[in-house]
Amino acid sequence: MSLIHEYIMNTEVSHHEKLFKMYEVIKELAPMSEECLSWGMPTFKVKGNLVHFADNKNHLGFYPGPSGIVEFEEYLKDYKHSKGAIQFPYNKELPIELIKKIVLFRLKENLGE
Repeated sequence: MSLIHEYIMNTEVSHHEKLFKMYEVIKELAPMSEECLSWGMPTFKVKGNLVHFADNKNHLGFYPGPSGIVEFEEYLKDYKHSKGAIQFPYNKELPIELIKKIVLFRLKENLGE
């Protein structure tokens, strides 16, 4: 079992589905990424940090870094967000297409494309 799977299995059971979905989406788009825990969060690395995510009491935290926020700011109006973090509430559907766009943007950015 990977460190990220262990991390997810140690969270609230009701959060597992969304956390595993986040993991699957990122892994599908960046299969070459190195998986680890960084700052206690599931982290994907491709030529440096790609994205992180984390379980919180009421939301799934997604951390694409400042550039991932700035690039998609207009799509984040419905979500609490800061300079480097987005909160996806557990009581709402995950915005899978938005997450995919952000991950692909960060991947191109890290690969220098």
